[in-house]
Amino acid sequence: MADVKERINKLKKAINKYRYQSHVLNKLEISEEALDSLKHELKKLEDEYPELVTSDSPTQRVAGEPLKGFKKITHRVPMLSLEDVFSEEEFSDWEKRITKLLYISKTPEFFAELKFDGLAVSLVYKNGVLDYASTRGNGKVGEDVTQNIKTIESIPLRLEKSIDGEIEIRGEVIITRKGFEKINREQKKNNEQVYANPRNLAAGSLRQLDSKITASRRLDFHAYDIVGNLGQKTHSREHEILRELGFKTDKEAHIAKKPEDIFRFKEKIEKEREKLEYEIDGLVIQINDNAVFDKLGVAGKAPRGAIAFKFAPKEATTIVKDILVQVGRTGKLTPVAVLEPVGIGGVTVSRASLHNEEEILRLGLKIGDTVIVGRAGDVIPDVRKVLKEFRNGKQKEFHMPKVCPVCGHRAERDKDSPLTFCKNKKCPAKHRKNLYHFVSKHAFDIDGIGPKIIEALLDQGLIQDAADLFDLKEGDIKPLERFGEKSAQNIIFAIHTKEKISLPRFLIALGILHVGEETAADLADRLGALLKIKEASLEEINDIENVGDIVARSVYDWFRDPYNERYLEKLLRRVSIDKYHQPSGKLKGKTFVLTGSLETITRDEAKARIRKLGGKTSESVSKETDYVVAGTEPGSKLDKAQKLGVKIIYEKEFLKML
Repeated sequence: MADVKERINKLKKAINKYRYQSHVLNKLEISEEALDSLKHELKKLEDEYPELVTSDSPTQRVAGEPLKGFKKITHRVPMLSLEDVFSEEEFSDWEKRITKLLYISKTPEFFAELKFDGLAVSLVYKNGVLDYASTRGNGKVGEDVTQNIKTIESIPLRLEKSIDGEIEIRGEVIITRKGFEKINREQKKNNEQVYANPRNLAAGSLRQLDSKITASRRLDFHAYDIVGNLGQKTHSREHEILRELGFKTDKEAHIAKKPEDIFRFKEKIEKEREKLEYEIDGLVIQINDNAVFDKLGVAGKAPRGAIAFKFAPKEATTIVKDILVQVGRTGKLTPVAVLEPVGIGGVTVSRASLHNEEEILRLGLKIGDTVIVGRAGDVIPDVRKVLKEFRNGKQKEFHMPKVCPVCGHRAERDKDSPLTFCKNKKCPAKHRKNLYHFVSKHAFDIDGIGPKIIEALLDQGLIQDAADLFDLKEGDIKPLERFGEKSAQNIIFAIHTKEKISLPRFLIALGILHVGEETAADLADRLGALLKIKEASLEEINDIENVGDIVARSVYDWFRDPYNERYLEKLLRRVSIDKYHQPSGKLKGKTFVLTGSLETITRDEAKARIRKLGGKTSESVSKETDYVVAGTEPGSKLDKAQKLGVKIIYEKEFLKML
């Protein structure tokens, strides 16, 4: 119990710190998703240990404090926040709580709408004319932003229908993705603050003391609530009335009869999310019947009859339970964080790459730390930040091993990089992973041969290196356990179909340190033949575009290692390399970076088509990048492109270019 209490106290302190940064200073050190993850952990702990809930807990309050530069306005009806859920299981738990409170067996009708990532505001109209406008603030008191609100063209200064007396409209001030990117380019050009996300920009724009600046930002507004009686008995009817009064509402909003309808809707929107005009971070689901909604009341800071069904986060907080060291095909020792399992990007992860010893030192990471872990697309998760305020003295330092954890031979730090390597050329881990790499899709792409088959071939002494694969016969494989005549035929056929290979794929298959798809293509483009690459001087290799000192030294040394020379000679007796023709086409001279998942084409197919048309692909965004192609769940590359002003295109536009 003492540990739980300590964890709760540290969570409360951290959440209050980051909430103040977000809602008052508009400058958050961590992502909104990471903050959500901390709040979610606190809520779950308080639900499990209700006796530890205190009145000053962040779960008991709403939003942030009002700024000092604006007149304060007290809301007649508090502007509440919503409880977050992240999974179908958590949604079902909420549904069960509702039916239990209402003493009913069947869940009432729902209303589902998009959760815009903007700034919540209140608009008060008197006799149909806008009287004043305010931000949410702390839920009870907000800031008077009437003058700035009047610059937003989608907010009617007079309602389309005459309404006697006073009525309050609530909704979200937002900005389009294109508007966000344009303003950030201008801010960067003028050496001014670059905004982290559209929500921060909308908030910062609305809180300007100069309304001309707000007007220049071209903000938008979507209404979602009416405070007052206009005869609405359902939330769906409120949306209809809002449109009749002249407001924009969410076009995707609709009635959902059962939870399965909501799950399908969430899945659909999550796939389309990156193509939407505005940033959203989930759905808002509430009981459609207003009388039932009111009957459910409020729990803490949130109404019981509505929840925010958040999308799978790209970042989350968790605890590093241990750090293990893996040995790769080049002998590189890679530290890997063993995590308390956490959901990121729609999957549960329990491992995250730490890359190398220098990265651990940069992060200041210790075993037992609370960390922010991120995942973009299908990329392996990584640790992005250590939250040192959660330390309690029980954390342990990590040191890279001096010997290989697989073979026990000495391990040394490379003199030109932060990487550590096993120095044993015959290390089993190095040998086996080289073979895995050789047959992989980016190299020889031998269908049907995976780690289990390679393990069996090695264990039986049928192969010693990758070249031996091409000497195998059906009779060699058929006697092995689990291999019948048909499967043995298929494997031998798959091997023989790969006896001719392109130069870039051959270079990748050799397993040269630092040589991946891009470097292999650069070497092939510049030198054109394996013999020329093999005989090239260090200076010639270093002179190739995108090849630096470390990569050049790695390539040069590989071809001069006696073991590699013998292996290369053996391999070339069994396979041949197609004559290389440098691609040319309409994309010649253009460099593309892909981020996120594409729907109609795989990433590998996209890269192949770019190269076929003479273009190049890169794994990192720089000023030299011509286009960043953004799919669903794009990673940090999209943020960097926005900061550098690199042109961002989406899948439809990209496919037209091909």
